[in-house]
Amino acid sequence: MTNASQISVHALGGPTAILEIGGLCLLTDPTFDAPREYVAGPGRVLVKTAPTALTPAEIGPVDAVLLSHDQHVDNLDIGGRAYLGQVPLVLTTASAAGRLGGATRAVPVWEHVDLPRPDGSALRVTRVPALHGPEGSEPLVGEVAGFVLSGPEAPTVYVSGDNASLDLVARIAERFAVDVAVLFAGAARTPLVGDAYLTLTSAQAAEAARILGASHVVPLHFDSWGHFTEGADALTKAFAQAGLTDRLTLLHPGERAALTTT
Repeated sequence: MTNASQISVHALGGPTAILEIGGLCLLTDPTFDAPREYVAGPGRVLVKTAPTALTPAEIGPVDAVLLSHDQHVDNLDIGGRAYLGQVPLVLTTASAAGRLGGATRAVPVWEHVDLPRPDGSALRVTRVPALHGPEGSEPLVGEVAGFVLSGPEAPTVYVSGDNASLDLVARIAERFAVDVAVLFAGAARTPLVGDAYLTLTSAQAAEAARILGASHVVPLHFDSWGHFTEGADALTKAFAQAGLTDRLTLLHPGERAALTTT
């Protein structure tokens, strides 16, 4: 007899999703604004093209927010910032915690926070590295966090945040046997780093799935914003070309999937 473990992923649009795992409810990168334009800097306008599938009131209570970073509006918009004041805990980078205050808690790379679960055990949240662009772009793009969730009778889940480095994915795979990979994709591009990508391309997301050996891959961060250059069709094609279609769970905003691992 095998012991099955499960995570529910409810995509809300862009990088925002509800993760239900081990009796806890977590939310990734809150974005709740209506479609609009944002001036992000000289020559840079970011456009949100679709509403978030649920409002904060419709989401209900969460145990923690996993915030990859605060410096870009497509990962934390105006409504998302207001929402952080309603939650008990926000796990993020040191720079984001310093700017946001409140319930934010900085987690150093490779260190962890244990979240109490209803059964008395804990869900461990380990901060893992992420690079939001090409090598050397850190002074421009800033600090970003990825996370790995693990615990007894729970799948091990990698939440990439805005990461564009397969080398870092390989380092994470050396330390964790990942069951479910929640990958921020979309091949995001802005003039900030020229022609380079700020997040994984669809082909890179498929390669990340291969590197990790994850049995389930759920992409986020590929819809609802104008600077995401590759969407659902590109992801479907890339995973098919890599022979990994059976691992891909493609959710559109408002859709939910319960993923079981053994």
